Order: sequence, then structure tokens, then C-alpha cells
Amino acid sequence: MGFVYDIFKAIADPIFFLFVLLIISFIIFWKTSNKKTGALILLLTIILFYGASIPPVANYLCHYLEKDYIKKAETSGKNLDALVVLGGSSYKINYLDKSFPSSFTMVRLAYAVDYYHKNSVKYFVCSGKGPATLPEAEMMARLAVSFGVPKEKIRTDIKSTSTWQNAAEIDKMFADKNIAIGLVTSAYHMKRSEKEFRKYFNNIVPLPAGYLYSSPAGNPVVKYLPQSESLYKTSLAIKEIMAQMLYNIKSLF
Repeated sequence: MGFVYDIFKAIADPIFFLFVLLIISFIIFWKTSNKKTGALILLLTIILFYGASIPPVANYLCHYLEKDYIKKAETSGKNLDALVVLGGSSYKINYLDKSFPSSFTMVRLAYAVDYYHKNSVKYFVCSGKGPATLPEAEMMARLAVSFGVPKEKIRTDIKSTSTWQNAAEIDKMFADKNIAIGLVTSAYHMKRSEKEFRKYFNNIVPLPAGYLYSSPAGNPVVKYLPQSESLYKTSLAIKEIMAQMLYNIKSLF
């Protein structure tokens, strides 16, 4: 029964319906059109769409970005001068006139607060402006206080809108470039974040909070069906890979 239910959930995904419609469109186009070039382009699109939306491909790309932090044991018990949490976006609901942190921001903050309570940390730094009216750094700071982090230990950067700006703004906060900084962000985003922060500071401790990669499990048939979640993970991974490529190109000049 569980096997059937898993398949039903998978085929109820809108991405699966879109994939089926693309297949039908290709068959009709191939049979009715004299020009096969358009049909071949459509077929290539279907293949790319299928690959991007199945778990094995999404997991491969996510593992590529996160593998260094999956294999590396978590650093714990290390005294830090500052724990820096990078915001993972935010949003506003106009009807409520309120701003909210995204799920990525919340995972990073929760990890940072937990780390703070288990280890010695002098400063708890929240960084990021975000797209909402209230800066996400301010949101994180308020939540951190409610989670038991003393207000006097919290510093905020409410200006930065990108990873390189995060690092540049934190650089302005601390004159000593040899301080130990625990950097908290999502694992897929950590490699580029580390590189940016190491431009300014000599002692960066990566503390990845949350992973896109997950060990293969569950129904073996379902993992080869197109899924919205996998397409989302693939899009995040590709964006990050492209951002890393741009970073490497920029560093050459």
C-alpha cells in the first residue's frame, strides 16, 4: 500500500503533469510537422527538463557543492570570537504588514543559536538586508534574543545584499583580522562564502547549517519520476555553481 501511495504522490506533482504534456506535444509535433528540427529541439528540452527534475541528478549536483562539508566533521567546542550568520532571504505579507525570514534563514539561525549555547562565543553577528521591509539581520537578531542570546552580544549588518557584501560589511565591524569567526550558512553556499570571508579574515571556521543533499532512500521507482522538489534543488545548485564560476572569473582580474 505504501508503495502505491508513494507513486500516487509523485504523479500528482504538477511537474509530472507538465512532463507528460511535453511528451504528448513532442509526439504530435513529430507526426504532424514536416520540419523535424523544431521537434528535435523540443526533445532536447524534454531531456534537460527530465534530468533537472529527478532526484538522482539533483542529489548529484547538491553533493558536488556540499561534499567537503559532508565529509568534514563538525567543529565543536572551539572558542570563537564571532559567530556570523548569513541571511537566506526574507519576504513580506502585505495583508499582515509583516516581514518574515525564509526557511533557509531560520535553519541557519537555529543552528547558530544552538552552537552559541554549546560553545564559547563573544559576538553573535546577523548579516543581510533581504528583500522584505524589515532587514533579515534585524529579524534574526530579534529571534536570537528570544532564543536566549544576550542582546549586548548581538551585532547586525542590515546593508549587505550579496555574499561579497556580507564579507565586506563584517570586515568593517572587526579591526583584528586574526579573530576566529564561525561562519554559518547553508552547506551549498558555504564554499563561496568561505572564499569571500577569507579575503578579510585569517581564521574562518565553516559551520554549515542544512544540506540540500540527502542519502537515497524510499521508493526506487519514484526517484526516477520528475518532482518539483528535485527541480527546485537543481535550480539552486545550478545558480550556485554559476555564481562560483563568476567568482573565479572575477578573481582573475
